[in-house]
Amino acid sequence: MGVFVFLPLVLPLTAWPVARLAEQRLHPRTATRLLTGLAVVMGVCSTVCLGLLMVVGTAQLPGNPLPDGWSDPEVREAVPYDEVAGKLAIPALLAVLLTCGRSLWRHGRVRRRAHRALAGLPGTEVAVLPDEVPYAYALPGGRRDRVVVTTALLSCLEPAERRALFAHERAHLAARHHRFLLAVQLAARANPFLRPLRTAVSYTAERWADEEAAQAVGSRRAVACAIGKAALVSRGTPVPTLAGFAAPGPVPRRVAALLGPPPAMRSWPSVFTSVGLAAWGAAAGTAVSALSSANSAVTMVLILHAATPL
Repeated sequence: MGVFVFLPLVLPLTAWPVARLAEQRLHPRTATRLLTGLAVVMGVCSTVCLGLLMVVGTAQLPGNPLPDGWSDPEVREAVPYDEVAGKLAIPALLAVLLTCGRSLWRHGRVRRRAHRALAGLPGTEVAVLPDEVPYAYALPGGRRDRVVVTTALLSCLEPAERRALFAHERAHLAARHHRFLLAVQLAARANPFLRPLRTAVSYTAERWADEEAAQAVGSRRAVACAIGKAALVSRGTPVPTLAGFAAPGPVPRRVAALLGPPPAMRSWPSVFTSVGLAAWGAAAGTAVSALSSANSAVTMVLILHAATPL
């Protein structure tokens, strides 16, 4: 394996330029899908390599349940600095599994609580809660997807702005934005170098819904005004993986984008632009990460198979 086993741990750095440029230069739909794909692949690859390093470190511990052959010098030689890297990988991988599991558990718990809170309300697409705290968010799952909004927030908006709010939340549900948000959050838990991609996707997912809402209501200014008002009073969403009207992302940038012309639709940026170069660089980093983790996994399996007594 050599140093290739370490590459997926640091190659997420190649995606930092595109994480910033995609917010500004790509259509929000394209940016969300691109950045989520990069984050998921890189997160999985880095986790695989941590697992391979943990095998080497765990096999050296006394009393481990692994075959004795897995601690042979031939196995350790496959990893540079095997003693240090192997032992550091053990708490690192345990931390990844713990934080990812906690995120999944919290996401599921909040969704279950939200659905239980709506149990006594009519089964309509829009659930209006008589709450003095202003907030709105898209709640997927259950018997049907629903838009949750409080009377406090509705009272702050004009009729056109209310239509923009509902169109925005419906766009979140239709595009399944909660899946994108959950995927990039888990990837960022797996590798902290992927946090810029998580932040970028949180913003581009909101911009995606902004543009869909602007098309639905036929007024970009109405959507911009609704976002600005909601941001002043809203408290956001229960968890980052549930998309909301005034959460997350820089609200002034969203408003400014809506007051400007609609973004151009592009499936992939041209290589002769800065965002195109950044995208191709991130794609190359992702490909190298996938190849490195696959090569390391195959090599480790072959070495362990040869070292395991029949």
